[in-house]
Amino acid sequence: MPSRTDLEDVSGVRALDWVRTENRQTQDALESDPRYKGFYQDVLAAEEAPERLALPVQLRGQIYNFWQDAAHRRGIWRRTAFDAFVGRINAWENVLDIDALTLSEKQDWVFQGADCNGPSETRCLIRLSQSGEDADTVREFDLVSKTFVNGGFVLPRGKQTAIWQDADTLVVARPWEDEKTPVTRSGYPYIVKILRRGESLSQAREALRGTPDDMSVELRRFRDETGATILMIERKRNFFESVYYILDPKTGKSTLIALPARVGFMGFSHGRLVMRLDQDWTIPGGAVFHRGSIVSVDPRQPQEGVETIFVPGPTQTTASLATGGSGVTAIIYDNVQPRLSSFAPAVKGAPWKESRIALPKNTSAKIVSADRESSYVFIQNEGYIVPPKLQMLDAAKGTVRDIAQTPDLFKAADLVTEQFWVRSKDGTRVPYFVVHKSNWHLDGQNPVLQTSYGGFDLSYLPTYYPDLGKTWFERGGVYVVGSIRGGGEFGPAWHEAGMKSGRQRAYDDFASIAQDLFRRGVTTPAHLGIRGRSNGGLLMGVEFTQHPDFWKAVIIGVPLLDMLHYETMAAGASWNAEYGRMANPRERTFLEAISPLQHLKAEIRYPEPFIFTSTKDDRVGPVHARLFATRLEALGKPFYYYEDTEGGHAGTVNAREVAHERALEAVYLSRLLMDAKR
Repeated sequence: MPSRTDLEDVSGVRALDWVRTENRQTQDALESDPRYKGFYQDVLAAEEAPERLALPVQLRGQIYNFWQDAAHRRGIWRRTAFDAFVGRINAWENVLDIDALTLSEKQDWVFQGADCNGPSETRCLIRLSQSGEDADTVREFDLVSKTFVNGGFVLPRGKQTAIWQDADTLVVARPWEDEKTPVTRSGYPYIVKILRRGESLSQAREALRGTPDDMSVELRRFRDETGATILMIERKRNFFESVYYILDPKTGKSTLIALPARVGFMGFSHGRLVMRLDQDWTIPGGAVFHRGSIVSVDPRQPQEGVETIFVPGPTQTTASLATGGSGVTAIIYDNVQPRLSSFAPAVKGAPWKESRIALPKNTSAKIVSADRESSYVFIQNEGYIVPPKLQMLDAAKGTVRDIAQTPDLFKAADLVTEQFWVRSKDGTRVPYFVVHKSNWHLDGQNPVLQTSYGGFDLSYLPTYYPDLGKTWFERGGVYVVGSIRGGGEFGPAWHEAGMKSGRQRAYDDFASIAQDLFRRGVTTPAHLGIRGRSNGGLLMGVEFTQHPDFWKAVIIGVPLLDMLHYETMAAGASWNAEYGRMANPRERTFLEAISPLQHLKAEIRYPEPFIFTSTKDDRVGPVHARLFATRLEALGKPFYYYEDTEGGHAGTVNAREVAHERALEAVYLSRLLMDAKR
């Protein structure tokens, strides 16, 4: 068995030998099941279905889209005319073929996006990563010739961000090779420099310097409908708190602006910054603007003339926000039920005017694309059993037009979605969704897969999962999703209740949902499985160790599991504000109390878990999962382990990888939860 030192050498020989052995054992055990091939083909067909929505990005009157299918495994970046897109005319023009690029350059490229928000009508910054890592390479691309610019800007691999200052100048934050300390403790850049065309990286001029104790710096370029532009530097002190600067493109100097430290979504409309406040904000004169509110400010004098756009009620939150030519569009949730709101700018001191559009119950919505040059906003709406629908809002007219909808990718006619509530251990009411057959029986025999996230102010909302539809729903499986604390389902306060040493509330919420399922007769521990990824993988690890008798199956994906050392693993130091620091005695005590790796015990009977991760995950890293698996091995406990050698923190980067990993999971869940005697 490899040592901890061996496993921490992510691409080391001993570590990868162990990974290959575990992968082979897991694949031999699960792929030999006669259901595996059918699961694989079903998931692959759904992931590559040509009828899937093509999600649009509006750019100078055209629609751009990134698309993957059976002929384009790595994907193509393509475009079409606006009228052709909304008219459902298939007239796509390929702009950049990632499969062809990978073949010609012999690099394992994964497309990570394009920044075309510059002064040029034809130039973009393309981000490409190796195998899905967070680190990427940035290259200048010409939209007319559809080629990378010969002698153009190239930023070599790194965790970095760059924006256009003008057509021949970039503002860049990256690990500068000539710096003694190029990155923060979290592994992100903290030094911003201005790079002119033709200069080497060593010739770039410094514009702002944070400190290695910061989390990172982020760069933003805002333009409104008039063409007014702001270059903003966000110096992130931790994951949630920042200080903000405006960069003067003429002088290269940055000026601190008096914004609150905790700001959520941010946009730019009619010359004003639009933002969601994630803290109460008191300005000179005593006026208080409450957390969760959407406000508009003058970016250069933000504490003067603050305009309130929206104030949420106690059960509401803003989950998506965009600015465009006609004002502000937001997705508002009330008790985790969505609506679409459009806000027209204030005129002569009058309040912003809200127009509301109802959305179906037990679904979710997100803003896909807004355009500063028009009033059109594209919205995606979906549910667990409702295929994604693309709609176009004309914010100027307040009308919504259906553009396209994915056909049913699994049989859902006999399925229903309900929202239930339970009181957690401390009496707090917590909602959860349940997807089940309409003719189900409350006899305690239903196979159930339960999941949640519960962290980082992220909401776990109704989502159409074709893989679950084919491998779970159609076969009688029940799906349960909890809106537990630590997430964003009820705004900043709901998140804060599950942060740091308050995090046990989130774990209690999840366990309370399971107990409620037992009380209602939905299932019993013999038929209950749980699944989570990343922070949700930590949640699974905690539930695995705190309540091993509640679950028959546990899927732990790309997880954090060694919370006593997470700060020194991959980008772990960036999450101090969420999880706490070992240097803080109170926070250390809590981390010691919940860290899954350290709470595995020989005398406890655990369910047999399925643990998956990625070698190329440079955010959480595979070491957490490796250590957990080898600890189980040392204790003589059975487990399944699968580590994809590419895919980054997403775990998978193309349809075949998704189908393979999901099919392994489906066999695992079927054996443990569906094959048991009823």
